Amino acid sequence: MTPGIIYGGTSEPMPIKLDHNALYHALRREAFHSSILDMEIEGKIEKVLLRDYQMHAYKQIVMHIDFQRVSADQPIHVKVPLHFLNEDTSVAVKQSGGTIHHTVTELDVSCLPGDLPEFIEVDLARLEVGQTIHLSDLKLPKGVSATSNDTSMAIVTASAPNAASDDADAAPSEEPKASE
Repeated sequence: MTPGIIYGGTSEPMPIKLDHNALYHALRREAFHSSILDMEIEGKIEKVLLRDYQMHAYKQIVMHIDFQRVSADQPIHVKVPLHFLNEDTSVAVKQSGGTIHHTVTELDVSCLPGDLPEFIEVDLARLEVGQTIHLSDLKLPKGVSATSNDTSMAIVTASAPNAASDDADAAPSEEPKASE
């Protein structure tokens, strides 16, 4: 059994114990981390959200888990994973041989529990070399808003092919010239 706690809402924090194997396998699913879960406590179903968990340093053991109670009419703040679509077939990769760089893989959002998405899709089909998809370019589901006020925050960029290796090759050749 894995010890845990449920807190928040109008009820007092409550210690719980969960079946370790079921919990371990549930934690491996992405949706478990960003979904509203139904948890039966003393015969009553409560809506909860996974907030934190601790793993053993080197064993595959869940040491502790925290859940927060949620209310249908109170907004929640959650990190939602980003799913990047059409990366291999994007203009930047397919036509230009460029490289896609994910600068953000999850997004902090605020929404009502009923509006919480499992993930947010980012379509890269039209991304070209030198372009960046910013937070303002994302189409968030209805009722979901990003908590960041920086709408120019880069989500993903496409760079020219071998741009990083060309810079790395150029740097060492310049150093000997400067020291001569």
